[in-house]
Amino acid sequence: MRFSPGIWIAQRYSFARKRFRVINVISLISLFGIILGVSTLLVVMSVLNGFQQLAWDLFVTVESPVQILPAKEKHMEVPDSLLVRLERVSGVTSAEPFSEGSAILSGSGSGELVMVKGISQNAHQRLMQEDGREVPYFGAETVSVGEMLAYKAGLVPEKQVKLFSPELIALGLQSLSQPYLLPALTFPVVQVESVFSLQRIFNDHYVLTSREMARKILLQKESLYSGIDVRGSDKRSSHAALVRNLRSWVRENGLEGTYVIRPLEEKYRDIFGVMEVEKWVSFSVLMLVIVVAALSLTGSLTMTAIDKRKELFYLRCLGLEKPQFLMIFILEGGMIGVAGTCIGVATAWVFCTLQRMYGVIEMPSKSAFIIDAYPINMQIPDFVIVSGTTIVVSLLVSLYPAFKAAGIAGSKSLADKAN
Repeated sequence: MRFSPGIWIAQRYSFARKRFRVINVISLISLFGIILGVSTLLVVMSVLNGFQQLAWDLFVTVESPVQILPAKEKHMEVPDSLLVRLERVSGVTSAEPFSEGSAILSGSGSGELVMVKGISQNAHQRLMQEDGREVPYFGAETVSVGEMLAYKAGLVPEKQVKLFSPELIALGLQSLSQPYLLPALTFPVVQVESVFSLQRIFNDHYVLTSREMARKILLQKESLYSGIDVRGSDKRSSHAALVRNLRSWVRENGLEGTYVIRPLEEKYRDIFGVMEVEKWVSFSVLMLVIVVAALSLTGSLTMTAIDKRKELFYLRCLGLEKPQFLMIFILEGGMIGVAGTCIGVATAWVFCTLQRMYGVIEMPSKSAFIIDAYPINMQIPDFVIVSGTTIVVSLLVSLYPAFKAAGIAGSKSLADKAN
């Protein structure tokens, strides 16, 4: 038997006559269940992707997508030749050294453990452009502190604060036995230039300043830095390629023991890891809706096989073998699965497009969020995974009715009745 008659028979069984209303109702329930499950799952995954993209965009205002760090030491030398070589790597648009480290901030209240990050003038200008700020965050000898940090430490612009690294405390203890170290025990006093509000992690304990001031606070030598901020395309989709290219560059130049490539998601793996787990847990839970809808398909196909037992026997008399009977009912389940998947994908795509363009569903409290509506980020791999999984499930649940139909067609009782 050719493949096309099997499709024709499966299509006729899928759209049975009106006298088989119960079977049709169960089939429609299966179809609508698959549509609802696929569309809901894709919308939820796209929203979670949108929140991931939002978090990513907030992080890269201060951090770079990839950092090159020293493999063994705390600091590294960054000659101009190294920056030139890095900028030749495919996908790299800029490579700028930075200074970063823990420090103690002493304001009007108790001391606070903070993270000091010194950035280049180019990075400072980029930060101002992305935040739409016209006035600089800090000057050559001033700093900018996070909003929550300023609240906890009682800081306001133009206030003087002391910032010093933990190494300075260790140096002070050494000076008890080595008095010649006393001249080095100077606590840097800096002025707060501004208070910023970018992202919660930065707002809670970050202090931004120039690289020169950061080196002074962190007791770094003039030629040493904490690492190199590497930036590529603004699109996150090209981020994985950038990381691969940088790691290949390190291997090809035999620098595995000298430098380490650290992507942004590794530095903040707790945040991005939780978001990724949340996405796939949602996938697993909502996939149960699709599985339940597909299981109801088993019932409708089994009822069809029982109701069509005489026709199955006649088809057997016409020469159909067991594989052909299996194919007919597997195709019937697959057709319903494919139809429900296609409609569900189209529904999700239309809804996500409208949400992204017009913000149809707004956040519960817009004043408490930096965005007004739920963010959307549709990713092709998600659509492919959901579609493929749904179709496979539809085919799997069709196996039992298919074997049931093959058994009915070969039943001797039907042969005796026919005789």
